Amino acid sequence: MAGPRCRAVLRAAAAAGACGLGAASLLRCPVLHRLARRAAAALMALAGPLLFRVGYSLYARTRLGYLFYKRQVKKARERYPRGHSVSRPLGFGVVKILPIPVLSNNYSYLVIDTGSGRAAVVDPSDPLAVQAAIEEEGVLLEAILCTHKHWDHSGGNAALRQQHGSCKVYGSALDAVPELTNPLTDKERVSVGCLSFEALATPGHTVGHMAYVLDAAPFGGPPCLFSGDLLFLAGCGRLFEGSPETMLASLDVAVGLGEDTLLWPGHEYALECLTFASLLELDNPALERKLLWATEQRQEKRSTCPSTIGEEKTYNPFLRTHRRELQEALGLTRRSGEPADAFRARVLKEVRRRKDLYKAT
Repeated sequence: MAGPRCRAVLRAAAAAGACGLGAASLLRCPVLHRLARRAAAALMALAGPLLFRVGYSLYARTRLGYLFYKRQVKKARERYPRGHSVSRPLGFGVVKILPIPVLSNNYSYLVIDTGSGRAAVVDPSDPLAVQAAIEEEGVLLEAILCTHKHWDHSGGNAALRQQHGSCKVYGSALDAVPELTNPLTDKERVSVGCLSFEALATPGHTVGHMAYVLDAAPFGGPPCLFSGDLLFLAGCGRLFEGSPETMLASLDVAVGLGEDTLLWPGHEYALECLTFASLLELDNPALERKLLWATEQRQEKRSTCPSTIGEEKTYNPFLRTHRRELQEALGLTRRSGEPADAFRARVLKEVRRRKDLYKAT
């Protein structure tokens, strides 16, 4: 059955035909001109999602995506020869986490067991930048932990595997990760030296998205979540291959890790995400403070990583779907008999819709 947009198109065409009008006459008739404008807008609204889906399929499933990624790498190396942000390593005990700014806003992470000199890298977008860090640290790369298949997270897998023959590539078998050698399922563990990572299935952004949690408790540190495109500072990934319900469940997994968990996201999106969040919650002191801090950081091109799950719960709208103030700001109310999580998924869907439109403008 035709929806309102399709009916607007049909009404304009029918009216023009009934009057025997061509395109020129249509534009001169005020009533038909308004109908034509509405019809054009309706067609664009219908075509937009379709074109987006086609573009995403080309990027994710064909060689065109890889060629686009290579162009991204080339442009980023020229524009940011030292990386898009100034980052600092963080250490506790024998653990050293080195954020590597790559492409125009991505982060790879070199995670080192300084006792044995063995290391894992999370999402090696640019193999040259990662290899430079490996050489500077003088470590042996044992593992690539890939959160998902998108080229801006997996594009360096092949080159690094070629340079480090014994290196294994971990990720989900559901996600067509390049060079995958060791497919993982939910809650499987990966050991690198004395470091232990737990893989968590977190679908939503892609069907096989995984996040990795470093257990730093033996070294006196908090859990460390390498979230890929699941969760950003004040944001979350787009729902390319999942429903709001799926993404909500995955975000709940992250929240369940504990408030002291350090969040190491796949992108430097903090300022954009915090600015968007401030448009939803106009009276949130924690959000105001974090936005001010992030603005100062980004003015100096300093990295905003890491934050904590506890912090994120105070200002990240994608983790605040249960909060009445956010629900009211969106104009949403829980329906009679609606399960709580179903309502939260509706809230998440609306926040994601608004964020997509905000980014587009």
